[in-house]
Amino acid sequence: MRFHQRLMHLWRALGARSGSVALVDGVALLLASYLALALRFTFRLPHESLGAFQALIFLFVPLVMGALVLSGQYRVYWLQASIEECYRLARFYFAGSVAAIVVVALAGIPVPRSSFAVAIFLGLSFIAGSRLLWRLIRLENSRCGERVRQTFIIGAGEAGSLLARDLLRSGSALRPVAFFDDDGRKQGKIIATLPVLGPIADLPREAERLGVDDVVIAMPSLPGTRIREILDLLRSRHFQVRVIPAMQDLAGGRVSVSALRKVNLEDLLRREPIHLDNGRIRSVVEGRTVLVTGAGGSIGSEICRQILAYGPKKLLLLGHGEHSIYTLLEELRDGGVAVPVVPLIADVADSASMGRIFAAWGPEVVFHAAAHKHVPLMECNAAEALRVNVFGTATVARLAGEFRVTRMVMISTDKAVNPTSVMGATKRLAEMVLEETQESFPETAYMAVRFGNVLGSRGSVIPKFERQIERGGPVTVTDPEMRRYFMLIPEAVSLVLQASALGRGGELFVLDMGEPVRIVELAEMLIRLHGREPYRDVEIAFSGIRPGEKLFEELFYDVAKVSRTAHDKIFLARLDLQKGNALRAQIAAALREGIDDDGARRLLARFVPTFKGPQSPIPFPPREREEALPQAIEGGGS
Repeated sequence: MRFHQRLMHLWRALGARSGSVALVDGVALLLASYLALALRFTFRLPHESLGAFQALIFLFVPLVMGALVLSGQYRVYWLQASIEECYRLARFYFAGSVAAIVVVALAGIPVPRSSFAVAIFLGLSFIAGSRLLWRLIRLENSRCGERVRQTFIIGAGEAGSLLARDLLRSGSALRPVAFFDDDGRKQGKIIATLPVLGPIADLPREAERLGVDDVVIAMPSLPGTRIREILDLLRSRHFQVRVIPAMQDLAGGRVSVSALRKVNLEDLLRREPIHLDNGRIRSVVEGRTVLVTGAGGSIGSEICRQILAYGPKKLLLLGHGEHSIYTLLEELRDGGVAVPVVPLIADVADSASMGRIFAAWGPEVVFHAAAHKHVPLMECNAAEALRVNVFGTATVARLAGEFRVTRMVMISTDKAVNPTSVMGATKRLAEMVLEETQESFPETAYMAVRFGNVLGSRGSVIPKFERQIERGGPVTVTDPEMRRYFMLIPEAVSLVLQASALGRGGELFVLDMGEPVRIVELAEMLIRLHGREPYRDVEIAFSGIRPGEKLFEELFYDVAKVSRTAHDKIFLARLDLQKGNALRAQIAAALREGIDDDGARRLLARFVPTFKGPQSPIPFPPREREEALPQAIEGGGS
C-alpha cells in the first residue's frame, strides 16, 4: 500500500501528462532490459540469467528514471524541443546508465557486458523514438481540417534552413517542399530534408509543374533591388509572397514562423546591411547621461532604443508632446529596460526651462532631433519654424557648451542644401548656428548629421497612399519627376550614432543615401504590394509642386569639398560660415522684438542666399485638406 501511495504521489507531482510520458519511458526501459538478455539467449531466459534480469529491472530502470526526473526531462514541451533538449536528454540518460553500471559492479551481480550495452542502447532508442512518434502524430493531427499550403523557400542559407525546420515541426499551414537558390554549390543538394531545385529563375516553371502558389523569401540580408526583381519574376502567377524581415528587425536575430510577414515597402527599399564600430560608439555613450531632444518622434525614439544597447548611465527623453513621450516610456518599460529613463516635457526654444533641465540632470551627451520638419506646413508657419528649428538649436547648443557637454549631435536634412523652403532654410541656418557655437565652446564637440527622407516616420506619405489605394484611387503624386532620397529609420539612426563617434567637433556629416527614388515609382510599388496594377486598377494623379518643394534634393553644396571618413557610408563636409555674423544674437533679438511669418522669411533670406523669402500661398488646395497632414515624404524632413 505504501509503495502504491508513493507512486500516486509521484504521479501527481509530475502531472497527468508528464506522468504518462514517464510511464511510457518506464515500460520502454523494461522492454529494453528484457530484449537485451533475450537477444543473448535466443529469447528464452535461462534460470541463471534471472539475477541479471532483476539487476536491470531494479537498478538500471530506477536509476535512469531517477536521472530523468531530477533533470527535469518531464517538464520539457517536446512538440517544440530542439537539439539542445535532445542533447540534455541523452546526457542525463547516460548519467543514470553509468550510475547503474557502477552499482551493479559494486554489488557483484553478474550482468553480461554486452547485454548491459544493448539495454542502454535500446532504452535510449525507445525513449527518443516515443517522443518523435508522439510529435509526428500531434503535428499531423494539428493539420487535420486545415488546408496545407505547399510552399517554396527562396534562399537555402542558414536563415532558410532554420525557417524550413521551424515550419516542418510547428504544424504551420505552410508546408515547405523545396528551396531555390542561385548558389550553384547548393543546387541539387538536400538541406533540412528539402531539395534545392535550382536557381530562383526556375521557380515559376517549377511552381506551374507542382502547383505551388506560396513563396517565402528567406534572405534577411537581401537588398531591396533584388527583392523587387524577384517580385517582378513572380508577378505572372499570383503568388502569395512572404518575407523574413531584415536581420536588424529580427528579435535577437532569431528566424521563426512568427517572423514571417507580407512584403512591405521597407523591404523593397532595403539596402545592404551596414557594419558599425560598436566599440567606438560605446565609448561615446557608455556610463554617461544622454539627453535626446525630440525623443517622441520617429528619429528621436529610435535613437533612444539604439542608445540603450550601449549602456548609458541615464537616458533623458525630452519632447514637447506628452503623449509621444508617454508612449515611448511605456514601450521601454515593457521591454524591461534596466537603465534609468527620465521623461521631460519642455520646449527646446524655452531658454529658462531648458536651463533648469541641464542644471538638474547634467547631460553629458546630447542628440538634438527636435524640429519642425513638414515642408508645406512650415511655409504657413515661418516664424514658428525659425523659433524651434533655429533658436531652439541655438538654445540647446549654448547650454551644452555652458554645462560642458562632451558632444552634441544635431539631426539635419538634405533640404538644407540650396534650400527653397522655410523648413530647409531653417535647418541650414541651424547648421550654421552649430558651427558658430563650436567657436564659442571649443571644449564641446558639435556636429550635424545630414540625410534625406526616412520610411516609417509619423508623417510618412505611405499611410496617405494606402488610404487612397483602399478607396480605389486615385493616388496623388505632386509631379512625375519628383525624386527623393530614402533610408530606413534603424539604418539612419545607426549611422548617426556612428557619425557621433567619428566627430571631433565642427563637422557636418552626410550619410550615403544611395540613389534617389521617383515618388511615382514609390506609389506604383505600393499599389502592386496591395495586389493591384497601377493605372489599370488604381489611377495615379499628379497634383503639381507645392510652395517650397523642389523636384529633387541634394546632399552637398560643393562635391569638391566632401571627403570620406573611416566609415564608407558617412561623408564629411565642412560648413562655410561667414565669420562675425553673430547669428544667435541676431535671431534671439528678432524673436524678442516679435517677428511675423514675413519677417521670418526676410531673416532667413538674409543668411541663406538660395532662399528668396516668397510670400507663400496656402500650400493645400481645399480638396487636399483631408490628406494634408500625412504628406511628409515628398516634402517632409528627416
